[in-house]
Amino acid sequence: MSVIILAAVITGVFNPVFLYLRQKTRPSIASLATCTIIFILLFVPIVFFVGILSTEARELYLMGKGAVLSDRVQSLLQDSTILDRLNLVTSKYGLEFSGDQLKSGISQVGKVVGFFLYNQASAIASNVFNFFIYFFFMLLITYYLFIDGNRLIAFVFDLSPLPREQDEKLLQKFKDIASAILIGNGLGGLIQGILGGIVFYFFGLQSPFLWGVIMALLAFLPIVGIGVVFIPAAIYLFIMGRIGAGVFFIVFYVVLSGGIEYFFKPKLVGKRVQMHTLLVVLSIVGGLQLFGILGIIYGPLVVTGFLTLTDIYQASYQQLVDPKSVYRISH
Repeated sequence: MSVIILAAVITGVFNPVFLYLRQKTRPSIASLATCTIIFILLFVPIVFFVGILSTEARELYLMGKGAVLSDRVQSLLQDSTILDRLNLVTSKYGLEFSGDQLKSGISQVGKVVGFFLYNQASAIASNVFNFFIYFFFMLLITYYLFIDGNRLIAFVFDLSPLPREQDEKLLQKFKDIASAILIGNGLGGLIQGILGGIVFYFFGLQSPFLWGVIMALLAFLPIVGIGVVFIPAAIYLFIMGRIGAGVFFIVFYVVLSGGIEYFFKPKLVGKRVQMHTLLVVLSIVGGLQLFGILGIIYGPLVVTGFLTLTDIYQASYQQLVDPKSVYRISH
């Protein structure tokens, strides 16, 4: 099922490429060329990066599991002056911390994040053959969806009990949210992850590739985004006495995140997808919980389907079920 859904989503995203190539050659050749492009853009980077991600995620998990922090960080966490300053602020909210508590908290975060990413990467690395077979089947399905997708959609529309315009509305919503996820959020996350990882590398922070991947995933979440990584990293640099680097991290985060969220994504995706920010967060978090890394795609798709069907029901069928409901809603 995951292979079929992913193939349908990728078909919708790359359909403009197929349509462009179909104008110049036969549909079968155009579909094969588009699948080749998909293979180069998706399969090759995944295989190349999985090994690095698996290694760095394992190191992060082991660090968190063993609570092994650098000597400099441990000494700072035990520094009573720093703790007194921190507790002076947090005591206003009824919170006080000790060096052991902070060390345990940092280690636990490293353990949870590292374990999740290590499991995802290991699942691919340890089942290379299965992954290759699944990717091949996905490309096979995508190949035929490019050629016969319209016939399949017409067949499904004939089977659907909904009127054609409602089926088309539902399909268009799925296309819009898929484009927003893979094109808008995907490219936005890729840019933030690459640039964030480069900054981590140049400032000598550990596991820049891993943190770049984490930032690329966090970029899918509105509001919080890559700030979950950049703000603690800036605080860490301040604690280490690298004031200039800490200031640069904060400024870079504001410029990068703001530029992607308020300029890049709106220009790329437009206003086709209207979903409340809280629903976006819940759909992605719930999707990750249920489906793993692919939940970033599945979660918003499920919520979009639910919201669209709810809209169709309220507009066309609620009055048939409960005529008084329309009066109550309007008043």
